[in-house]
Amino acid sequence: MRLLLLILVLLTAAIQYPLWWGKGGWSSAHQLERTIATQKDTNQALLARNNAMKAEVKDLATGSEAVEERARGDLGLVKKGEIFVQILAPNEHQPGIKTPDLASPEEKKGN
Repeated sequence: MRLLLLILVLLTAAIQYPLWWGKGGWSSAHQLERTIATQKDTNQALLARNNAMKAEVKDLATGSEAVEERARGDLGLVKKGEIFVQILAPNEHQPGIKTPDLASPEEKKGN
């Protein structure tokens, strides 16, 4: 009877091993679930990007304002009669732009 019980316990353990640690076991199933969740997040981000691109393409195809905005921003184009003004932010690597001294030479001597 003890021998039969021992054989049954060993067979049960042999059957349980692939379930927990085998190729299609619980650990690999959990790993696949994590991979699927990561892929779903990536897919959502890509879907949002694609939708934004579709909206931009539609806007470019139907309206002239988007084309004009692109031409102004990317190519620096201006309309006839417009004056283009660009304000640069100070840069740490380049010395600052010095403004000219507007005082007359007589005023400079007086100080």
